Amino acid sequence: MESELQPAVALLVATHKACETPTESMYRPIRVGARNQGDFGYLRDDEGDNISDLNPYYSELTGLYWAWKNMDVDYLGLVHYRRYFASKAQPYREGISVDEVVLTQDQVLALLKDKDILLPKKRKYYIETLYSHYANTLDGTHLDITREIIAIHYPDYLEPFDQVMKQRSGYMFNMYIMDKSKSDAYCEWLFGVLDHLREQVDTSRLTPFEARLFGRVSELLLNVWVLKQNLRVQEVPFVYMDKVDFVAKIKGFLAAKFLGKKYDKSF
Repeated sequence: MESELQPAVALLVATHKACETPTESMYRPIRVGARNQGDFGYLRDDEGDNISDLNPYYSELTGLYWAWKNMDVDYLGLVHYRRYFASKAQPYREGISVDEVVLTQDQVLALLKDKDILLPKKRKYYIETLYSHYANTLDGTHLDITREIIAIHYPDYLEPFDQVMKQRSGYMFNMYIMDKSKSDAYCEWLFGVLDHLREQVDTSRLTPFEARLFGRVSELLLNVWVLKQNLRVQEVPFVYMDKVDFVAKIKGFLAAKFLGKKYDKSF
């Protein structure tokens, strides 16, 4: 009896530099913003049908766009060179090996047997809604314009959008794994919304940090799409592969919330 072929899974590891990545073949490092940049032997987001030039605004989404247009697999996902789905919750520690902690392909397929999508554990804000957190730390007009776009061009998504904005927790980081056909449908919708948003936001006077707004808005839009599609979600722990200054993150959050100091850098 012939063995059943295992589905093809590609989990993109978005990176802008050479880094340690998992050795399992499912993990496919991709250099984002690769236009006119050197080659690390990774996939590049400037080949085939691509939007690599938009990387200063879209961040890791230029890698996702490339996969949408150029990869033929059964399941597609996106993680980051310093943030992965993990087999169990655990803090960063010095000398941690990426292969020790990340999900294997067998684990991914087992989790997806009766679920539609794998998403990172929700980030909880407690004293903020998703809308107020964005508005306090960044520029809330980005979400106001996005709402107008959805009302005009994607009205079926308006109620889910409003519902997500009122939530006090959400799936962040643009990380997911799902069936490629579902991912394609998501990308069709997401990049349509972002195209409209890019037409209406003047990025010429923004700092490089501020200009990455499209990648930040998309984090919230993934929540909207998942809610509208009524997907069966499996939350998965994630692990950082470098040290995170959580004290600085908390201080920045409180300064934005109570002192009106907007974020001007990543923490």
